[in-house]
Amino acid sequence: MQLCVEILLVIPESPLSPTTMSNQTTVTEFILQGFSEHPKYQMLLFFCFLSLYCVALTGNVLIITAISFNPGLHTPMYFFLFNLASMDIIGTSSIMPKTLEGLLFEKNSISFGGCMAQLYFLTWALSSELLLLTVMAYDRYVAICHPLHYNTMMSKAFCSVLAAGVWALCAFNTAIHTGLMVRLTFCGPNVIAHFFCEVPPLLRLSCSSTYVNSVMITLADAFYGGFDFLMIVVSYGFIISSILKMRTSAGKQKAFSTCSSHLIVVCMYCTAVFYAYISPVSSYSAEKSKVAGVLYSMVSPTLNPLIYTLRNKEVKAALRKVFLCFRN
Repeated sequence: MQLCVEILLVIPESPLSPTTMSNQTTVTEFILQGFSEHPKYQMLLFFCFLSLYCVALTGNVLIITAISFNPGLHTPMYFFLFNLASMDIIGTSSIMPKTLEGLLFEKNSISFGGCMAQLYFLTWALSSELLLLTVMAYDRYVAICHPLHYNTMMSKAFCSVLAAGVWALCAFNTAIHTGLMVRLTFCGPNVIAHFFCEVPPLLRLSCSSTYVNSVMITLADAFYGGFDFLMIVVSYGFIISSILKMRTSAGKQKAFSTCSSHLIVVCMYCTAVFYAYISPVSSYSAEKSKVAGVLYSMVSPTLNPLIYTLRNKEVKAALRKVFLCFRN
């Protein structure tokens, strides 16, 4: 995911001439290092990751089903939650099959095309989720700060435009970064120091200049890591200010309960992303990147459904109806 606020310049110490590059073998597949440096934990990690994947898929599918078949949940907040669950499924499903395969077998190879496809879908889902969290923060701002105009400001048409804009903008942005990655030349080592195809370790394997990639990544970071985060902070600044102005404790509690789940998800997701990407290039660590990758690609999609269901009576009631329908 291109969410790192640093310029990743990977330029060979001695630039390769066209003749030299033509005499080298072009990489057609990569080897995912995964967690091979910890062989005694391979099976334990396999069952842990498989459990996380199953819980993530089940939880997000249940949320999608509950919202789809319950008219009472056809509101802006749950419409965005529906999209969030879809993004979680795409993101975690783009990497988990290869990750699980790598934990079972000694060598985990992925074709160049497969690597680029994995990079595209994961980046698309994760960047869309970050942008959607900003939209959801705005939705909570309108609900708490402008409750009388909520239905007008967050109309069905406007919400559809926001959601479509998130998916389309992130798809276009991801297509640019993936296209720039495809144009690079890979002719040296082909071992990716990660358990999935990610931008920083891939740039370090390139034997051609990555200057254009670095500039575009920095521009994307300024938007996703700066503008998005700033908008979330501003939205919750207004929300907290409005809650503090309420006279009754019951009103404050009700207002806080409408945004507490979203705030927990934002804090959890942003912490994992910033832990992985907001750091100087010189201090880049493969181990740290893998830990953060587990947090935002496995743990977050698993916990999101639990956070939104355990703290939400309406969703729990809708899920009971879904279970009753299946029983009947």
